[in-house]
Amino acid sequence: MKKAKITIQGMHCASCAANIERSLSKVEGVKNPRVSLLLKKGTAECEDPVSKEELKEAVKRAGYEAKNIDFE
Repeated sequence: MKKAKITIQGMHCASCAANIERSLSKVEGVKNPRVSLLLKKGTAECEDPVSKEELKEAVKRAGYEAKNIDFE
């Protein structure tokens, strides 16, 4: 399992962060998504088949933009 670090643009409130967490959790293979409004960043544990593009799309579906995604 790898850890994704996502830089997110467009959040204004705690509800924004919760919407992104909900959208990320719907991606198959994503576990424990956490989004920080203050840091403008999110993290998630991802199984190997999960791609950066899938994570970007999940953030976009919630109405925000993933500026950068790195896997550890």
